[in-house]
Amino acid sequence: MKPSVVSRNWLGYLCDSLVTSGAMSTWDATDYLTENLFGESPNPRLHEAKAPYETTSRFLHHLYSPIVEAATRAVNLPSSSMIHIFTDISLIGNSAVLVVYFPGENRPHQLLLLDGVRAWDLVFPDAEAFNIWAEERFGWTKAALETAAAATQPASATAVNSGV
Repeated sequence: MKPSVVSRNWLGYLCDSLVTSGAMSTWDATDYLTENLFGESPNPRLHEAKAPYETTSRFLHHLYSPIVEAATRAVNLPSSSMIHIFTDISLIGNSAVLVVYFPGENRPHQLLLLDGVRAWDLVFPDAEAFNIWAEERFGWTKAALETAAAATQPASATAVNSGV
């Protein structure tokens, strides 16, 4: 039996995020995640919605926001920094999810993640497969955020850290 390397319960994390943000009740969040993440591909709920662009954008934000939030908690960031998630939705091809780091103090922003995804095909056979997918995005975002945060440190912090 192959041991699992994923220790986080990303489904629980996403559900908690939807509830604490006020987006959904616990019951609704559980139903939403179950209906949209598991089952047969393609996910008909995204294309059959009255507003498929908005439904797909909301779905991708519900998936990626908690993962990105977890990555920001794992990295020491300046208080002036911000993270934004942008989506470019396609109903016939890959949608793009962009995670951008704004370090503040008029410093250049950094693209942390550009993930191309067919939202309607983003369906998993079980929770472990989803956790592996989410953990991978968490790792990518965290690594990129660590690099970007280090590269945009104020000059005084860099001098202190290097012993100057």
